[in-house]
Amino acid sequence: MKVPSFIKVAAVAAVASLGLAACGSGGSGASDSSAPLRVTLANHVWTEQIKAAIPEFEKQTGIKVELTQLGEDQLSDQYNVKLNAGTDEIDVMMYRPLQEGKLFAKNGYLADLTGNVKQDSSWDWSDFQAGPVKATTADGKVVGVPIITEREVLYYRKDILQSAGVAVPKTMDELKAAAAKIKAANPDTAGFVARTGKSTAVTQFSSFLYSYGGDFTQDGKASVNTDAAKKAYAFYGGLIKENGPANVSTDMSWPEAMAIFTQGKAAFYTEADSLYKNATDPAKSKVADKVGFAPLPAGPAGSKPYNIPSWALGVNDASKQKDNAWKFVQWATSKERTLAAQKAGVPGARTSVWASPEGTSTYPKDLAEAIAVSAQNGVGHDRPEVITVGKAREIVGAPIVSAITGADSGKAADDAQTAFSTFLGTDK
Repeated sequence: MKVPSFIKVAAVAAVASLGLAACGSGGSGASDSSAPLRVTLANHVWTEQIKAAIPEFEKQTGIKVELTQLGEDQLSDQYNVKLNAGTDEIDVMMYRPLQEGKLFAKNGYLADLTGNVKQDSSWDWSDFQAGPVKATTADGKVVGVPIITEREVLYYRKDILQSAGVAVPKTMDELKAAAAKIKAANPDTAGFVARTGKSTAVTQFSSFLYSYGGDFTQDGKASVNTDAAKKAYAFYGGLIKENGPANVSTDMSWPEAMAIFTQGKAAFYTEADSLYKNATDPAKSKVADKVGFAPLPAGPAGSKPYNIPSWALGVNDASKQKDNAWKFVQWATSKERTLAAQKAGVPGARTSVWASPEGTSTYPKDLAEAIAVSAQNGVGHDRPEVITVGKAREIVGAPIVSAITGADSGKAADDAQTAFSTFLGTDK
Protein backbone atom coordinates (compact mmCIF):
# COMPACT_ATOMS: atom_id res chain seq x y z
CA MET A 1 0.00 0.00 0.00
CA LYS A 2 2.97 2.30 0.49
CA VAL A 3 4.21 1.83 -3.09
CA PRO A 4 2.62 4.34 -5.45
CA SER A 5 0.98 3.05 -8.56
CA PHE A 6 0.22 5.25 -11.51
CA ILE A 7 -2.81 4.45 -13.54
CA LYS A 8 -3.42 6.43 -16.68
CA VAL A 9 -6.88 6.20 -18.10
CA ALA A 10 -7.18 7.85 -21.50
CA ALA A 11 -10.00 7.07 -23.87
CA VAL A 12 -11.40 8.92 -26.84
CA ALA A 13 -15.08 9.13 -25.99
CA ALA A 14 -18.17 10.60 -27.46
CA VAL A 15 -19.24 13.85 -25.87
CA ALA A 16 -22.52 13.61 -24.02
CA SER A 17 -24.01 16.17 -21.73
CA LEU A 18 -24.13 15.48 -17.99
CA GLY A 19 -25.67 18.85 -17.25
CA LEU A 20 -22.68 19.54 -15.00
CA ALA A 21 -22.17 23.11 -13.86
CA ALA A 22 -19.12 25.02 -15.03
CA CYS A 23 -16.68 26.39 -12.50
CA GLY A 24 -18.14 29.64 -11.28
CA SER A 25 -15.55 30.75 -8.75
CA GLY A 26 -11.91 30.58 -7.79
CA GLY A 27 -10.45 32.47 -10.75
CA SER A 28 -10.30 31.48 -14.41
CA GLY A 29 -12.33 28.34 -14.91
CA ALA A 30 -11.92 27.79 -18.64
CA SER A 31 -10.74 24.26 -19.48
CA ASP A 32 -9.18 22.69 -22.54
CA SER A 33 -11.33 19.63 -23.23
CA SER A 34 -8.51 18.06 -25.24
CA ALA A 35 -6.05 18.17 -22.37
CA PRO A 36 -6.17 15.31 -19.84
CA LEU A 37 -7.70 16.02 -16.45
CA ARG A 38 -5.13 15.08 -13.82
CA VAL A 39 -6.74 13.52 -10.78
CA THR A 40 -4.70 12.54 -7.71
CA LEU A 41 -6.32 10.11 -5.27
CA ALA A 42 -5.27 8.12 -2.21
CA ASN A 43 -5.23 4.34 -2.00
CA HIS A 44 -8.70 3.64 -0.60
CA VAL A 45 -11.75 1.48 -1.24
CA TRP A 46 -13.55 4.63 -2.45
CA THR A 47 -10.80 5.20 -5.02
CA GLU A 48 -11.20 1.68 -6.37
CA GLN A 49 -14.93 2.30 -6.90
CA ILE A 50 -14.35 5.57 -8.70
CA LYS A 51 -11.47 4.21 -10.76
CA ALA A 52 -13.70 1.47 -12.13
CA ALA A 53 -16.34 4.04 -13.12
CA ILE A 54 -14.02 6.59 -14.78
CA PRO A 55 -14.67 5.24 -18.30
CA GLU A 56 -18.33 6.12 -17.71
CA PHE A 57 -17.34 9.71 -16.85
CA GLU A 58 -15.10 9.92 -19.92
CA LYS A 59 -17.84 8.63 -22.20
CA GLN A 60 -20.41 11.07 -20.84
CA THR A 61 -18.18 14.14 -20.97
CA GLY A 62 -15.46 13.52 -23.54
CA ILE A 63 -12.93 14.49 -20.85
CA LYS A 64 -9.87 12.29 -20.66
CA VAL A 65 -8.73 11.43 -17.15
CA GLU A 66 -5.16 10.81 -16.06
CA LEU A 67 -5.25 9.21 -12.63
CA THR A 68 -2.43 9.11 -10.09
CA GLN A 69 -3.08 6.84 -7.11
CA LEU A 70 -0.76 6.97 -4.10
CA GLY A 71 -0.43 5.70 -0.55
CA GLU A 72 -1.13 8.29 2.16
CA ASP A 73 2.52 9.05 2.89
CA GLN A 74 3.40 9.44 -0.77
CA LEU A 75 0.29 11.56 -1.33
CA SER A 76 1.30 13.94 1.46
CA ASP A 77 4.86 14.13 0.17
CA GLN A 78 3.68 14.95 -3.35
CA TYR A 79 1.29 17.64 -2.13
CA ASN A 80 3.95 19.20 0.07
CA VAL A 81 6.37 19.48 -2.84
CA LYS A 82 4.11 20.24 -5.80
CA LEU A 83 1.49 22.48 -4.23
CA ASN A 84 4.11 24.54 -2.47
CA ALA A 85 5.76 25.06 -5.86
CA GLY A 86 2.48 26.30 -7.33
CA THR A 87 2.07 23.37 -9.69
CA ASP A 88 -0.75 23.24 -12.21
CA GLU A 89 -0.04 19.54 -12.81
CA ILE A 90 -2.75 18.52 -10.32
CA ASP A 91 -6.36 19.39 -11.10
CA VAL A 92 -8.49 17.31 -8.72
CA MET A 93 -7.04 16.33 -5.37
CA MET A 94 -8.20 13.95 -2.65
CA TYR A 95 -7.23 15.39 0.73
CA ARG A 96 -7.92 15.02 4.46
CA PRO A 97 -9.93 18.05 5.62
CA LEU A 98 -9.05 17.73 9.30
CA GLN A 99 -5.40 16.86 8.82
CA GLU A 100 -4.22 19.25 6.12
CA GLY A 101 -7.33 21.15 5.06
CA LYS A 102 -6.65 24.23 7.18
CA LEU A 103 -3.08 24.46 5.92
CA PHE A 104 -4.14 24.01 2.30
CA ALA A 105 -6.83 26.67 2.62
CA LYS A 106 -4.46 29.11 4.33
CA ASN A 107 -1.85 28.63 1.61
CA GLY A 108 -4.41 29.10 -1.15
CA TYR A 109 -4.00 25.61 -2.58
CA LEU A 110 -7.75 24.90 -2.72
CA ALA A 111 -10.06 26.69 -5.14
CA ASP A 112 -13.17 28.40 -3.80
CA LEU A 113 -16.09 26.14 -4.77
CA THR A 114 -18.81 28.15 -3.05
CA GLY A 115 -20.41 29.18 -6.31
CA ASN A 116 -20.13 25.71 -7.81
CA VAL A 117 -21.90 23.84 -5.04
CA LYS A 118 -24.91 26.15 -5.28
CA GLN A 119 -25.37 25.99 -9.05
CA ASP A 120 -27.03 22.61 -9.58
CA SER A 121 -30.10 21.92 -7.45
CA SER A 122 -30.29 18.31 -8.65
CA TRP A 123 -26.75 17.64 -7.37
CA ASP A 124 -27.99 19.16 -4.08
CA TRP A 125 -25.33 20.59 -1.74
CA SER A 126 -27.99 20.77 1.01
CA ASP A 127 -28.04 16.96 1.02
CA PHE A 128 -24.57 16.82 2.60
CA GLN A 129 -24.39 16.41 6.38
CA ALA A 130 -23.62 19.50 8.44
CA GLY A 131 -20.51 18.16 10.23
CA PRO A 132 -18.63 17.17 7.07
CA VAL A 133 -19.69 20.42 5.35
CA LYS A 134 -18.25 22.44 8.22
CA ALA A 135 -14.95 20.57 7.92
CA THR A 136 -14.66 21.33 4.20
CA THR A 137 -15.44 25.02 4.64
CA ALA A 138 -12.70 27.56 5.43
CA ASP A 139 -13.32 31.20 6.29
CA GLY A 140 -16.86 30.92 4.98
CA LYS A 141 -15.77 29.45 1.64
CA VAL A 142 -16.45 25.90 0.48
CA VAL A 143 -13.07 24.44 -0.50
CA GLY A 144 -13.91 20.75 -0.74
CA VAL A 145 -16.70 18.20 -1.07
CA PRO A 146 -16.72 15.40 1.53
CA ILE A 147 -16.58 11.88 0.12
CA ILE A 148 -15.87 9.56 3.06
CA THR A 149 -17.21 10.02 6.58
CA GLU A 150 -16.89 8.39 9.95
CA ARG A 151 -18.34 8.68 13.43
CA GLU A 152 -17.46 7.15 16.77
CA VAL A 153 -19.81 4.41 17.93
CA LEU A 154 -19.90 1.81 20.68
CA TYR A 155 -18.90 -1.72 19.70
CA TYR A 156 -19.99 -4.36 22.21
CA ARG A 157 -20.18 -8.11 22.75
CA LYS A 158 -23.79 -9.26 22.74
CA ASP A 159 -23.00 -12.59 24.43
CA ILE A 160 -21.02 -11.06 27.28
CA LEU A 161 -23.69 -8.48 28.04
CA GLN A 162 -26.40 -11.13 28.00
CA SER A 163 -24.41 -13.43 30.28
CA ALA A 164 -23.71 -10.59 32.72
CA GLY A 165 -27.30 -9.37 32.67
CA VAL A 166 -26.15 -5.96 31.46
CA ALA A 167 -28.16 -3.72 29.15
CA VAL A 168 -26.53 -1.77 26.34
CA PRO A 169 -25.38 1.42 28.10
CA LYS A 170 -27.00 4.68 27.06
CA THR A 171 -24.95 6.95 29.32
CA MET A 172 -21.30 7.22 30.27
CA ASP A 173 -22.13 6.30 33.86
CA GLU A 174 -23.91 3.16 32.65
CA LEU A 175 -20.91 2.30 30.46
CA LYS A 176 -18.57 2.59 33.42
CA ALA A 177 -20.80 0.49 35.67
CA ALA A 178 -21.27 -2.21 33.02
CA ALA A 179 -17.53 -2.37 32.24
CA ALA A 180 -16.71 -2.66 35.95
CA LYS A 181 -19.26 -5.42 36.50
CA ILE A 182 -17.95 -7.46 33.58
CA LYS A 183 -14.31 -7.02 34.53
CA ALA A 184 -15.01 -7.98 38.14
CA ALA A 185 -16.82 -11.16 37.07
CA ASN A 186 -14.10 -12.18 34.64
CA PRO A 187 -10.71 -10.50 35.21
CA ASP A 188 -9.36 -11.99 31.96
CA THR A 189 -11.89 -9.96 29.96
CA ALA A 190 -11.47 -6.21 29.79
CA GLY A 191 -14.63 -4.28 30.45
CA PHE A 192 -13.52 -1.60 28.00
CA VAL A 193 -10.79 -1.00 25.46
CA ALA A 194 -9.94 1.99 23.26
CA ARG A 195 -6.96 3.77 21.79
CA THR A 196 -4.32 4.83 24.31
CA GLY A 197 -1.53 6.53 22.34
CA LYS A 198 -0.89 10.17 23.17
CA SER A 199 -1.59 11.29 19.61
CA THR A 200 -3.68 8.44 18.21
CA ALA A 201 -6.22 8.48 21.07
CA VAL A 202 -7.09 12.15 20.54
CA THR A 203 -9.65 11.52 17.81
CA GLN A 204 -11.57 8.95 19.85
CA PHE A 205 -11.23 10.91 23.09
CA SER A 206 -12.73 13.92 21.29
CA SER A 207 -16.24 12.43 21.41
CA PHE A 208 -15.95 12.00 25.17
CA LEU A 209 -14.74 15.59 25.45
CA TYR A 210 -17.72 16.93 23.51
CA SER A 211 -20.15 14.72 25.41
CA TYR A 212 -18.86 16.21 28.65
CA GLY A 213 -19.45 19.70 27.29
CA GLY A 214 -15.88 20.58 26.36
CA ASP A 215 -13.82 21.17 23.24
CA PHE A 216 -10.16 21.70 22.40
CA THR A 217 -10.68 25.42 21.84
CA GLN A 218 -13.32 27.99 22.65
CA ASP A 219 -13.44 31.32 20.81
CA GLY A 220 -10.05 30.53 19.33
CA LYS A 221 -8.40 29.98 22.70
CA ALA A 222 -7.16 26.79 24.33
CA SER A 223 -9.77 25.13 26.55
CA VAL A 224 -8.30 21.78 27.54
CA ASN A 225 -8.27 22.50 31.29
CA THR A 226 -11.89 23.54 31.74
CA ASP A 227 -13.91 21.61 34.30
CA ALA A 228 -15.63 19.71 31.48
CA ALA A 229 -12.32 18.83 29.81
CA LYS A 230 -10.73 17.64 33.05
CA LYS A 231 -13.71 15.40 33.77
CA ALA A 232 -13.55 13.97 30.25
CA TYR A 233 -9.83 13.21 30.52
CA ALA A 234 -10.33 11.55 33.90
CA PHE A 235 -13.28 9.51 32.68
CA TYR A 236 -11.72 8.24 29.45
CA GLY A 237 -8.37 7.44 31.02
CA GLY A 238 -9.94 6.04 34.17
CA LEU A 239 -12.23 3.76 32.20
CA ILE A 240 -9.19 2.17 30.57
CA LYS A 241 -7.06 2.12 33.73
CA GLU A 242 -9.74 0.57 35.93
CA ASN A 243 -11.56 -1.65 33.45
CA GLY A 244 -9.18 -2.08 30.52
CA PRO A 245 -6.79 -4.89 29.61
CA ALA A 246 -4.22 -5.87 32.21
CA ASN A 247 -0.89 -4.07 31.84
CA VAL A 248 -2.36 -1.93 29.08
CA SER A 249 0.18 -0.10 26.95
CA THR A 250 -0.04 3.61 26.26
CA ASP A 251 0.82 3.46 22.58
CA MET A 252 -2.17 1.64 21.13
CA SER A 253 -3.79 2.93 17.96
CA TRP A 254 -6.81 1.29 16.37
CA PRO A 255 -5.13 -1.90 15.07
CA GLU A 256 -3.96 -2.85 18.57
CA ALA A 257 -7.21 -1.92 20.31
CA MET A 258 -9.29 -3.61 17.61
CA ALA A 259 -7.20 -6.78 17.93
CA ILE A 260 -8.00 -7.01 21.64
CA PHE A 261 -11.70 -6.69 20.90
CA THR A 262 -11.75 -9.09 17.93
CA GLN A 263 -9.77 -11.69 19.86
CA GLY A 264 -12.63 -11.77 22.36
CA LYS A 265 -10.73 -10.02 25.14
CA ALA A 266 -13.02 -7.01 25.73
CA ALA A 267 -16.72 -6.33 26.22
CA PHE A 268 -16.88 -2.69 25.06
CA TYR A 269 -14.86 -0.72 22.53
CA THR A 270 -15.39 2.78 21.13
CA GLU A 271 -14.06 3.34 17.63
CA ALA A 272 -14.80 4.78 14.20
CA ASP A 273 -17.76 3.13 12.49
CA SER A 274 -15.76 2.97 9.25
CA LEU A 275 -13.65 0.16 10.75
CA TYR A 276 -16.59 -2.08 11.61
CA LYS A 277 -15.79 -4.83 9.10
CA ASN A 278 -12.66 -5.64 11.09
CA ALA A 279 -15.00 -6.76 13.88
CA THR A 280 -17.68 -8.49 11.79
CA ASP A 281 -15.56 -10.29 9.20
CA PRO A 282 -15.04 -13.93 10.32
CA ALA A 283 -11.65 -13.92 8.60
CA LYS A 284 -10.51 -11.12 10.91
CA SER A 285 -12.57 -11.55 14.06
CA LYS A 286 -13.11 -14.47 16.43
CA VAL A 287 -16.31 -12.83 17.64
CA ALA A 288 -17.72 -11.76 14.28
CA ASP A 289 -21.21 -13.10 14.97
CA LYS A 290 -21.35 -11.69 18.49
CA VAL A 291 -20.70 -7.99 17.84
CA GLY A 292 -23.34 -5.32 18.40
CA PHE A 293 -23.28 -1.57 17.78
CA ALA A 294 -24.86 1.38 19.56
CA PRO A 295 -24.57 5.17 19.63
CA LEU A 296 -21.88 6.65 21.84
CA PRO A 297 -23.25 6.76 25.40
CA ALA A 298 -24.33 10.21 26.54
CA GLY A 299 -22.27 12.33 28.88
CA PRO A 300 -23.48 15.37 30.85
CA ALA A 301 -23.85 17.29 27.57
CA GLY A 302 -25.51 14.40 25.71
CA SER A 303 -24.16 12.00 23.10
CA LYS A 304 -21.89 14.08 20.90
CA PRO A 305 -19.62 11.89 18.80
CA TYR A 306 -17.57 13.37 16.02
CA ASN A 307 -19.09 13.18 12.53
CA ILE A 308 -16.29 14.01 10.17
CA PRO A 309 -15.12 13.62 6.59
CA SER A 310 -11.94 11.58 6.64
CA TRP A 311 -11.42 12.45 2.96
CA ALA A 312 -12.74 15.07 0.53
CA LEU A 313 -12.22 16.17 -3.06
CA GLY A 314 -10.87 19.61 -3.84
CA VAL A 315 -9.73 21.52 -6.92
CA ASN A 316 -6.20 22.87 -7.12
CA ASP A 317 -6.46 26.65 -7.29
CA ALA A 318 -3.54 26.71 -9.73
CA SER A 319 -5.27 24.30 -12.11
CA LYS A 320 -5.90 25.39 -15.67
CA GLN A 321 -8.70 22.84 -15.88
CA LYS A 322 -11.05 24.16 -13.20
CA ASP A 323 -14.26 23.69 -15.17
CA ASN A 324 -13.45 20.08 -15.98
CA ALA A 325 -12.11 19.51 -12.48
CA TRP A 326 -15.43 20.62 -11.01
CA LYS A 327 -17.31 18.37 -13.44
CA PHE A 328 -15.31 15.42 -12.12
CA VAL A 329 -15.90 16.37 -8.48
CA GLN A 330 -19.60 16.85 -9.12
CA TRP A 331 -19.87 13.48 -10.87
CA ALA A 332 -17.82 11.62 -8.27
CA THR A 333 -19.92 13.03 -5.40
CA SER A 334 -23.33 12.67 -7.05
CA LYS A 335 -26.13 10.82 -5.31
CA GLU A 336 -25.70 7.88 -7.64
CA ARG A 337 -21.95 7.51 -7.14
CA THR A 338 -22.24 8.09 -3.38
CA LEU A 339 -24.84 5.34 -3.15
CA ALA A 340 -22.68 2.95 -5.17
CA ALA A 341 -19.67 3.60 -2.95
CA GLN A 342 -21.69 3.26 0.24
CA LYS A 343 -23.10 -0.08 -0.86
CA ALA A 344 -19.48 -1.17 -1.30
CA GLY A 345 -18.81 -0.27 2.36
CA VAL A 346 -17.65 3.35 2.07
CA PRO A 347 -19.75 5.59 4.36
CA GLY A 348 -20.74 8.73 2.50
CA ALA A 349 -21.73 12.25 3.51
CA ARG A 350 -25.15 12.47 1.88
CA THR A 351 -28.24 12.40 4.11
CA SER A 352 -30.41 10.95 1.34
CA VAL A 353 -28.13 7.95 0.91
CA TRP A 354 -28.26 7.11 4.60
CA ALA A 355 -32.05 7.50 4.51
CA SER A 356 -32.29 5.05 1.62
CA PRO A 357 -32.79 1.34 2.37
CA GLU A 358 -30.29 0.68 -0.42
CA GLY A 359 -27.75 2.91 1.30
CA THR A 360 -27.83 0.89 4.50
CA SER A 361 -28.50 -2.54 3.00
CA THR A 362 -24.92 -3.74 3.45
CA TYR A 363 -24.57 -2.46 7.03
CA PRO A 364 -25.62 -4.28 10.20
CA LYS A 365 -29.03 -2.91 11.19
CA ASP A 366 -27.94 -1.72 14.63
CA LEU A 367 -24.85 -0.03 13.15
CA ALA A 368 -26.96 1.84 10.57
CA GLU A 369 -29.23 3.01 13.38
CA ALA A 370 -26.26 4.13 15.49
CA ILE A 371 -24.82 6.01 12.52
CA ALA A 372 -28.13 7.79 11.92
CA VAL A 373 -28.15 9.04 15.51
CA SER A 374 -24.49 10.01 15.39
CA ALA A 375 -24.90 11.92 12.14
CA GLN A 376 -27.60 14.08 13.73
CA ASN A 377 -25.72 14.76 16.96
CA GLY A 378 -22.22 14.77 15.53
CA VAL A 379 -19.51 17.41 15.85
CA GLY A 380 -17.60 18.29 12.68
CA HIS A 381 -14.05 17.77 13.98
CA ASP A 382 -12.23 15.05 15.89
CA ARG A 383 -8.98 16.91 16.68
CA PRO A 384 -7.87 20.51 17.20
CA GLU A 385 -8.68 22.65 14.17
CA VAL A 386 -5.20 24.04 13.59
CA ILE A 387 -2.56 24.14 10.88
CA THR A 388 0.11 21.98 12.55
CA VAL A 389 -2.20 19.15 13.56
CA GLY A 390 0.43 16.59 14.57
CA LYS A 391 2.02 18.81 17.21
CA ALA A 392 -1.35 19.86 18.58
CA ARG A 393 -2.42 16.24 19.03
CA GLU A 394 0.74 15.49 20.99
CA ILE A 395 -0.05 18.37 23.35
CA VAL A 396 -3.73 17.75 23.99
CA GLY A 397 -3.22 13.99 24.15
CA ALA A 398 -0.77 14.07 27.04
CA PRO A 399 -3.48 14.19 29.78
CA ILE A 400 -5.04 11.05 28.28
CA VAL A 401 -1.87 9.10 28.97
CA SER A 402 -1.62 10.61 32.46
CA ALA A 403 -5.14 9.44 33.28
CA ILE A 404 -4.49 5.93 31.95
CA THR A 405 -1.30 5.56 33.98
CA GLY A 406 -2.88 6.90 37.15
CA ALA A 407 -0.97 10.17 37.20
CA ASP A 408 -2.65 13.48 37.99
CA SER A 409 -4.62 14.12 34.80
CA GLY A 410 -5.92 17.43 36.17
CA LYS A 411 -2.39 18.78 36.49
CA ALA A 412 -1.56 17.31 33.09
CA ALA A 413 -4.54 19.20 31.65
CA ASP A 414 -3.26 22.44 33.20
CA ASP A 415 0.16 21.81 31.70
CA ALA A 416 -1.43 21.02 28.34
CA GLN A 417 -3.44 24.24 28.54
CA THR A 418 -0.26 26.26 28.95
CA ALA A 419 1.53 24.45 26.14
CA PHE A 420 -1.48 24.58 23.83
CA SER A 421 -2.02 28.28 24.45
CA THR A 422 1.58 28.94 23.48
CA PHE A 423 1.18 26.69 20.46
CA LEU A 424 -1.94 28.51 19.26
CA GLY A 425 -0.04 31.76 19.44
CA THR A 426 2.63 30.44 17.10
CA ASP A 427 0.49 28.28 14.79
CA LYS A 428 -0.56 31.16 12.57
